Amino acid sequence: MKDELAAEVAAQGDNAELRAILEEVCAITHMGFAAVARVTDSRWIVAQVLDKIEFGLNPGDELELKTTICDEIRQSGEAVVIDHVAGNAEWRTHHTPALYGFESYVSIPVVLHDGSFYGTLCAIDPHPRSLSSPAIVSRMKRLAMVVSDILSWPRADYFG
Repeated sequence: MKDELAAEVAAQGDNAELRAILEEVCAITHMGFAAVARVTDSRWIVAQVLDKIEFGLNPGDELELKTTICDEIRQSGEAVVIDHVAGNAEWRTHHTPALYGFESYVSIPVVLHDGSFYGTLCAIDPHPRSLSSPAIVSRMKRLAMVVSDILSWPRADYFG
């Protein structure tokens, strides 16, 4: 059973606009998995997910934080974009792609309006994808800002 924080994160992610953003992420990146993840100093929890590659996560599910690249993004505050893991000297020996079997990865920090780090807007795919073009990175950053807008407002205020 999910604990209180996981249930809260899943409730935050239960949003048609977030689902539409994940559809857009998959469309512009040609990737099969996209998610909004809540990332703390000790946890990685799915807020919302679109999973066309059967990675197997649902809202409220968790990965061990240290097995994710999102933990590094939380620490650095910087986006990570990998077109092809096997062709990238920096990433080809990293434990996360090897563990989860992806070849392409993009993850953008989601920072709330109060300046706090919420987590990431991320996508993975088992195949290499062209992700590092300025157009795709810029669009992903804009989508992460929209995610921030959605998550920054309490539901009662945001929806009416």
